[in-house]
Amino acid sequence: MSDGTVLVTGAAGLVGAEVCARMARQGRRVLAMVHSKPEIRTVDGPLHAARVRVVNGDVTAPGLGLDPTDPLVRRLDTVVHCAATTNFSEPDDVYRRLNIGGTENAVAFAQRASARLVHVSTAYVCGKLDELAGPGATFLESELDRGQRFNNGYEASKLQAERIVRDAERGGLPVAIVRPGIVCGHSEDGRITDRRNLYLVLKLITEGKLRTLPGRYGATLALAPVDMVADVIAHVVADGISGRTFHAVGRDALSLRDVSDVISEYPCFDINRFVPPAGFDPDELDRRERAYFDRVARDYTDYFVRTVRFDTTATRELLAAHDAALPASGRELLRAIFDDCLRVGFLADGLRSVDEAVASVAAGASGGHR
Repeated sequence: MSDGTVLVTGAAGLVGAEVCARMARQGRRVLAMVHSKPEIRTVDGPLHAARVRVVNGDVTAPGLGLDPTDPLVRRLDTVVHCAATTNFSEPDDVYRRLNIGGTENAVAFAQRASARLVHVSTAYVCGKLDELAGPGATFLESELDRGQRFNNGYEASKLQAERIVRDAERGGLPVAIVRPGIVCGHSEDGRITDRRNLYLVLKLITEGKLRTLPGRYGATLALAPVDMVADVIAHVVADGISGRTFHAVGRDALSLRDVSDVISEYPCFDINRFVPPAGFDPDELDRRERAYFDRVARDYTDYFVRTVRFDTTATRELLAAHDAALPASGRELLRAIFDDCLRVGFLADGLRSVDEAVASVAAGASGGHR
C-alpha cells in the first residue's frame, strides 16, 4: 500500500462520501475536498475517520483552490475526481464550468502533482446509441465517441470531460475511468443519503401525480447501487490501475415493465402507464400533471425509451479479483429501494414495507381507518 494521499473531489456527494469511507478503511490518507456541504455523510452516517481530512476547494478554480504548500497536498499520489453536476437541465455554461472546466482543472492538478487520476464519468456517455446501432446495442467499456447524439447537456458534457482525460492520458498522465450507471441505493437494503433525479420521478409516479408518461415497457434502466460504485473506484485506486475503463452498473437491466410490476405490488402506490412517445401529447395532461411533467419528468423521459446494454467485462474481472461480483439490480433491488423510501417517509405514507402496507389495507377493510 502506498503511503501517499488520495484527494477526492466532490467528497460530500453521494459517491464521493462512500469513496472516502472506503479509502479510510484501506488505511489511506484522504483529502476530502468539499465546496458547499461541509459534512461527509455515508449511508452509515456522518464520516468521522482519523485518516480523512476535509478541505475546502473549488473545481472551477486553478489548482482546485487548494493550498499547494499543504504537506498532504504535496504527498498526493492519486486524484479521484467525483465532482460534477448531475442535473439534466442546467444551462450550458454550468456544464462548461463544472463538468468540463472542473475536469480540465483536475487533470492539470494531477499533472502538476505527478499523481494518477481516477475520473468518475457516467455510463450514459453512450447517448442515443440506439439510433446508430439499433435497439439493444451494447456499449463497450473501451468505447467513447461513436458519433452518438445526446439526450441532454449532462451527457454531452461528460463525454467532453472524458475526451479531456483521454487526451491527458495520451500525454503521459496515468488515468483510469469509472462510469457509473444510475446511482441508487445500497445493494442490500436500498439505503441512500440523497434522493434526487430518478427518485423524484418515482415519487411523482407512486403518489399519482404522474399518471401517463412517454416510454416503452421494453426500455431498460442500468441501476448502479452506490456501494458497488464506491467499491469499484476503491479497488481501482488500491490496485494502482491505469489505462482501463470500468462500467459500474449492476448485473441486471431493469425494464419499465419490471418497474410497473413492482409498483403494482405496493397497495399504497398509484400505478402509471407508459405510452409510445409518438402517441404522447403533454397538452392532453391536466394542469397539475402537466406542471409536474414539465418541471421534473420531462428531463428523464429519454431514459424511458433507451435499450442500450453496457459491457462489464473489465468491471467483473476487477470485482472477481476482490472475491466479489456484480450485485443484482433488477426487481429485487427496486423493492429494496422502495422499502427504504417508505421507511424514511420519502414515498406515500411512510409504511416500512410491502408487508406492512398489505396489513394496513387489511385493517382498513375490517373497519379501520388510515
